[in-house]
Amino acid sequence: MTAIETLFKREDAVVLAALFLLLLLAWLATLAGAGTGMDPFAMSGWRVPAAPPTPGTAWAFSYWLIVFFMWVAMMVAMMLPSATPMVLLYARVVRKAEGDSGAARVRTAIASFAFGYLAVWSLFSLFAVFLQFGLERIGVMSAMMSVSPAHLAGGFLIAAGLYQLTPLKTACLNHCRGPAAFLAAHWRAGLSGAFRMGVAHGAYCLGCCAVLMLLLFVGGVMNLVWIAGLTLIVAVEKLAPFGAVVARVIGAVLIAGGAALLAAGP
Repeated sequence: MTAIETLFKREDAVVLAALFLLLLLAWLATLAGAGTGMDPFAMSGWRVPAAPPTPGTAWAFSYWLIVFFMWVAMMVAMMLPSATPMVLLYARVVRKAEGDSGAARVRTAIASFAFGYLAVWSLFSLFAVFLQFGLERIGVMSAMMSVSPAHLAGGFLIAAGLYQLTPLKTACLNHCRGPAAFLAAHWRAGLSGAFRMGVAHGAYCLGCCAVLMLLLFVGGVMNLVWIAGLTLIVAVEKLAPFGAVVARVIGAVLIAGGAALLAAGP
């Protein structure tokens, strides 16, 4: 057996290395864009020919692209750590299903599953770009890329906190916290099946975490403290034994924080 064949027998190590490389690239892109948490175009890592538009004006096409890439990089950086156990479990299951003779199909299926998952968050990133454009268009985005009126930020926090306590949040979180049960209930064979499973898992993950991701508009879209904090919250909710309790505690904290902002006034 050649060295490369021996390497690909160790599917877990290969998958983990690939996920780590993707995660590293996403965090490097996020760090390059974040800088001081202000306009990403001020950072050398995000320079494009078009200058950032004046608030309230239309965006150039190049600006749309760079903001979309910014959001995709952030979503990969923030969501992939908590999705890694699911991808690794899927890799083990599909390897057993295909056997030793299907090594190439196994690797392709794993990539298809991961691509389906990331496709969902890419669509969310597109939604976030349009939301950011709308908020900037009506003049409520500050230079720190956060919503500037205190009452609007408070409303975001309260809405996110209330969602944390809903049955939908609980149901989606339970799916994310039970990868084995998810695979048993949603298993589909083949590459298209792998992609559909990745999309399904991404949809549950979206239902669990999308509202938390929108809190970037409160703390600052490129604020590294908020990016790291939300990443940690998502990971604890999904992976820690007490994650379901943490989700409700976070909900109560968000509601209290939003109420405090509303009480403080504009």
